[in-house]
Amino acid sequence: MTDRPKTPVLDRVTLPSDLKALSDRELHQLADELRAETISAVSVTGGHLGAGLGVVELTVALHAVFDTPRDKIIWDVGHQCYPHKILTGRRDRIRTLRMGGGLAGFTKRAESPYDPFGAGHSSTSISAALGFAMARELGGDPGDAIAVIGDGAMSAGMAFEALNNAGHLGKRLIVILNDNEMSIAPPVGALSSYLTRLYAGGPFQELKAAAKNAVGLLPDALQEGARRAKEMLKGMAVGGTLFEELGFSYVGPVDGHDLDLLLPLLRTVKARASGPILIHAVTKKGKGYAPAEEAADRGHATGKFDVLTGVQAKAKSNAPSYTSVFAKALIDEAGRDDKIVAITAAMPDGTGLKQFAERFPRRCFDVGIAEQHAVTFAAGLAAGGMKPFCAIYSTFLQRGYDQVVHDVAVQGLPVRFAIDRAGLVGQDGPTHSGAYDVAFLANLPGFVVMAAADEAELKHMVATAVAHESGPIAFRFPRGEGTGVEMPERGEVLPIGKGRMIAEGKGVAILSFGTRLTEVMAAREALTAKGITPTIADARFAKPLDRDLILKLAADHDALITIEEGAVGGFGSHVAQLLADEGVFDRGLRFRSMVLPDFFVDHDSPVAMYDTSSLSAPHIVRKVLEVMGIEDLSSRRA
Repeated sequence: MTDRPKTPVLDRVTLPSDLKALSDRELHQLADELRAETISAVSVTGGHLGAGLGVVELTVALHAVFDTPRDKIIWDVGHQCYPHKILTGRRDRIRTLRMGGGLAGFTKRAESPYDPFGAGHSSTSISAALGFAMARELGGDPGDAIAVIGDGAMSAGMAFEALNNAGHLGKRLIVILNDNEMSIAPPVGALSSYLTRLYAGGPFQELKAAAKNAVGLLPDALQEGARRAKEMLKGMAVGGTLFEELGFSYVGPVDGHDLDLLLPLLRTVKARASGPILIHAVTKKGKGYAPAEEAADRGHATGKFDVLTGVQAKAKSNAPSYTSVFAKALIDEAGRDDKIVAITAAMPDGTGLKQFAERFPRRCFDVGIAEQHAVTFAAGLAAGGMKPFCAIYSTFLQRGYDQVVHDVAVQGLPVRFAIDRAGLVGQDGPTHSGAYDVAFLANLPGFVVMAAADEAELKHMVATAVAHESGPIAFRFPRGEGTGVEMPERGEVLPIGKGRMIAEGKGVAILSFGTRLTEVMAAREALTAKGITPTIADARFAKPLDRDLILKLAADHDALITIEEGAVGGFGSHVAQLLADEGVFDRGLRFRSMVLPDFFVDHDSPVAMYDTSSLSAPHIVRKVLEVMGIEDLSSRRA
């Protein structure tokens, strides 16, 4: 742990309005101090480091030139907003980032008026900024709308939908393309190649910039020369053409770390822009901190670390992560079956598919931040005779839901969905929690929906998905380490729609779906000490349900409790529907369903989030006592 950096200029800044009193020279020093403060804070909290370091100068310039919160800065995704938070009255809490009760790791409307629009997923900023701009035109909140979007986020279709609409409407809107040539993974696709070509020419940079439709922003004396330059360049592959065709004036590429360039440019844009304008700023992720600049992911997401060395403090675990178990199981299966292919949407590291790509480069596809395309691409692969595994975080799969319904489920195509980060994920908070996939998949005809109770079960479910050819199939698993169970040599193909008995008991049965089984067994141990021995079963499947198992549990027990790491409308709701259809409730079965609460659970450690959600072992004990009508067992003996 090192002392906090000395920050004499930053110490004078409480709110962005304080930047108006600083000279440009002092703004340079402020940027240096802001970078040091950001590094110091994230070393204590962990979090997204590289993205914030890449926009320090841009953050200073935007707040120095524009009048926030009247003017709205909308950070795409929001993971680069730590410097912004420091400058907007939250410096005193910056070392609570992503901690329970502390600052969110992304922008959040409820946290500050300087966060006009919340985020967590990418590619929403231009649409939101256009909404603010049109609200202004229609008599709503005044002020400029500025979207800051990364080159990786620009690969999503939604960004182009917004650009197209903004160009058509023609109203004043400022978009800053923060082009660091690197999103979480190396950016892919034609757009990245296009952006790379824009600044690959070197000597043409200044001429290209002058030749853009930004001519009208230049001082009068320079406009004629710029027009002549533009004429000279006709017929050449001039940067910015794509954005100009969409109706934007284009400025750039410019050095996004050069305050001497950014400040006058933004001042000119603020004074003169009339329609939509796109500023193409080239930046470096992790800028100014060598360990981040040299890291493979440029310090995208880190744990707590030592400022001097950049070495992260990570707890040791004896159990493998669920993600690594999935990746190894899929690689193993793919070694025996050349029809297996894998698709990820810009998350090869997070989903474990990086290792798959190293082993089978021709059979792994990173489609960029484009979940809708990923799903339909996988559907096409399935229709073409392949066995696609579409590996997408639960929270990101939400973005491709129409395609899951329309292109996969309706056609009954055997796409395999590997749903990582299921349940509550911790410090990233509600935008990243995987709370809804069971509910939105299990209601689709012909879908098979599984949840692994431990890492061995996950290996079985990978094998089951490989073998399943009659329609779509999904399996979900959480973030983090497994439970340390003994791993099978090879995954077994599970009988579809069949659960398993874990422990026999009497009186009350608990039917678990997913990794709450560990907490259920801890609750059973506590209940056994009180003289109550519940029957425990692992459902394995939310669809199709194990009808025989569920009806037997209902017939043999006075009460039945389901538990899952998902929102209402999922597994427990399907069980209740089955019991109702079979008339079981008419015969007096006491039934309870334990699900995530009907509110967005704020960021914290996963353990604390599940405690808040009343889904940990003590809550399961209380639920059993409640359903059995027992208020106080303190005096009861086994």
